[in-house]
Amino acid sequence: MSGPRPGGTGAPGGAAAGGRPPMGGPRGGMMGMGMGLPAPKPRDFRGSMGRLLGELRPERPRIALVIVLAIISVTLVILGPRILGDATNLIFSGAISARLPAGVTVDQVIAGLRADGQDQLATMLGAMRLTPGSGIDMAALARILLSLVGIYVVSSLFSWAQAYIMAGVTQRTVYRLRERVDRKLARLPLRYFDGHSRGDLLSRVTNDIDNIGQSLQQSLTQLISSLLTIVGVLAMMFLISPILAVVSLLAVPASIGITIVIIGRSQKLFAAQWASTGALNGHVEEMHTGHAIVKAFGRQREAIEAFDRENAKLYEASYRAQAISGVIQPAMNVVSNLNYVAIAVIGGLRVAAGQLSLGDVVAFIQYSRQFTFPIIQTASSVNVLQSAVASAERVFELLDEGEEVADPAAPSTLGRARGEVAFEDVSFRYEPDRPLIDGLDLHVEAGRTVAIVGPTGAGKTTLVNLLMRFYELDGGRITVDRIDTRSVDRDDLRRQFGMVLQDTWLFGGTIRENIAYGREEATEAEIVAAAEAAHVDHFVRTLPDGYDTVIDDDATNVSAGEKQLLTIARAFLADPPVLILDEATSSVDTRTEVLIQRAMERLMHGRTTFVIAHRLSTIREAHTILVMDAGRIVEQGTHDELLAGKGFYADLYASQFEEPLPEVA
Repeated sequence: MSGPRPGGTGAPGGAAAGGRPPMGGPRGGMMGMGMGLPAPKPRDFRGSMGRLLGELRPERPRIALVIVLAIISVTLVILGPRILGDATNLIFSGAISARLPAGVTVDQVIAGLRADGQDQLATMLGAMRLTPGSGIDMAALARILLSLVGIYVVSSLFSWAQAYIMAGVTQRTVYRLRERVDRKLARLPLRYFDGHSRGDLLSRVTNDIDNIGQSLQQSLTQLISSLLTIVGVLAMMFLISPILAVVSLLAVPASIGITIVIIGRSQKLFAAQWASTGALNGHVEEMHTGHAIVKAFGRQREAIEAFDRENAKLYEASYRAQAISGVIQPAMNVVSNLNYVAIAVIGGLRVAAGQLSLGDVVAFIQYSRQFTFPIIQTASSVNVLQSAVASAERVFELLDEGEEVADPAAPSTLGRARGEVAFEDVSFRYEPDRPLIDGLDLHVEAGRTVAIVGPTGAGKTTLVNLLMRFYELDGGRITVDRIDTRSVDRDDLRRQFGMVLQDTWLFGGTIRENIAYGREEATEAEIVAAAEAAHVDHFVRTLPDGYDTVIDDDATNVSAGEKQLLTIARAFLADPPVLILDEATSSVDTRTEVLIQRAMERLMHGRTTFVIAHRLSTIREAHTILVMDAGRIVEQGTHDELLAGKGFYADLYASQFEEPLPEVA
C-alpha cells in the first residue's frame, strides 16, 4: 500500500541513475581499454574505498593467495626475456665460433684482430664466450627454449588460478552485499520509498551492485599484476643497463602527457555522446510506447524528423569522440617506437664496445615493451575502480538509511483478532512543518463497516497506512482489540488485514499462485471457491490453461478489470478479520461492480472493514461514514444522516449525481 506522497517526492533516477553509461557501449580511449570514457566520480573516494575494502575483509586469506600467485606469475614472466637473451647469446656465440678456425684459442684470435687494427671487434669478441670451430650448442639451446616454454606455461596456469580465485572473491562479496541490501529493503520505512523513485532504487540494487562485482574482478587482479610487473621490469632494466633504463624512463612522462591531453578532450566528447544516446533512446522509447497515438494523430513524419535530428547529433558526437580518443594509440606507438630506436642505437653501440651482450640488448628491448603496457593497465584499472567506488557509494547510502522502528523484544500477540480498532489522539505528518493529521480520535467496533471519503489529499489512505504501521505515529496511539499496535510484531499485526487496492499488483506466476498468495496452504477447492466469489472463475476457465495460465511480470496478458478481480479473489481466500478496500472496484464495469459489491457484502459480514471510496454510491450501506478533510474527520454518521445534515458530505454527493443545467444562449 502506498500513502499520499509529500511534495517533491521522487528523486531523478531511472535505470541511468547510477551515473554510468550503459554497459557494452562504444568505448574509446587507451588501447580500447575504456580510458576515454568519463568514469563517474565518487564524492568521498577515500572513505567509500575504505568501506569497499572492508567488504572484502572475509576474503583476506584468498586475496593473500592471489597476491602470492601474482608474484610468482609476474616473476616468471619477467624472467622470460632474460632467458631469451641467454638463448640469443648462445646462438650468436655459436655462429661466431663456427667462423673461427679450430685449434686456436680466443686470446690468439683477439691478438690477431688487434694486430690488424680491429680493436673494436676484438673488444666485442673478448666479452663473449667463444669456442673456435665449435658452432651452436643445439642441446643447450633446446634446454633453454624448453625451460622458457615451461616458464610461460606455468606462469599462465598461475595467472588462471589467480583469476579463478578472484572471481570467487568478488562474487561472494557481491552476494553478501546483495543479501544485505535485500534485508535492508525489508527494514526501510515506507517513507523512504515515497521519497525515492523506483528507477533509482532498482539502479542501486541491480546496476550498481553488478558494476561493483565486474569492476572489482576486472581491476583488482589487473592492478596487482600491473604494479608488480612495473616494479619487476624496472628492476631488471636497471640490472641490465642503468643508462638504457634512464632512456626508457624518459618516454614515460611523454606518454602520460599525451594521454592526459587527449583524455581531457575526449571525456567531454564522450559525455556529449552519452547525452545524445540518452536523448535518442528516450525518443525511440516514447514513440514506441505511444505508437498508436502517433499514428492516430498522423505525426509519423514529425517523429521520423525528430529521430533523424537526434541520430545526426549522436553521429557527430560519437564520430568526434572516437576520432579524438583514437589518437592515443598511434601517439603512444610513436613514442614507443622512438624509444625503441634509441635503445637499439645505444644498445648496439654498447654491444660493439663490449659493454653489453647482444642477448642483454634483446632482453632489454623486450622489457621496454613490457614496461609501457602495465602503466596503461594501471591507469585503466584506477579508472574502472573509480567507477566501482562510485557505485559502492550509492549502495552504502542505501545501507545507511534510517530503518523503521524495531519490533518489541517481547511483543504482544493478537492471535486472530476480533477487529475492534481505535485511534486515540493520533497525530502524523509527512514533513515536520506540514501537519496532516492532528488529534484524531476514532473508535470502530468489531464487525462494523467504516467508509472513509473526502477530497484528494484529505488523509484517507494515510489513515490505513498508520493502522498497518507502514508509518510511525508522531503522537497518540492505535489499538487493535485494545492492544497498542506498537507492542505487536509487524508481521503478526499485518496478518490481521486483507487488502484490495486501487493499484493492483500481480507477480509473474500462474493465476492459481497469485490467488493463493495470501494463503499458500490453500486447497484447490478453496482457491476455486474464492475465484467464484470474486466472479473471476468464469473468465479464468475461458483461458487455454485455466488456473495454470502464467501471468507475466507486468500482467499485460490480462485486462485491468481482470487484474482487480484476481486481487479481490486473493482477499477472499486470505479470510482476514479486518478488510481494507481502497477503491477496490474502480477498474471493473458497472455490472461486475454490482456483483462484486454483493460478494463483498458476504465477505464483510462479521468482519471489520475500512472502505476508501470516491464513488459515494458504493458506500451507502456502511455502518459509519467518515468524512475527512485536511487530515481531520469533519463529519461522521450514516449515509442518510449525513445527507440530512446538508454539510460537506452532502455537497460531495451532490457534485457526483447532479449535473449543471445547460446554459441558455
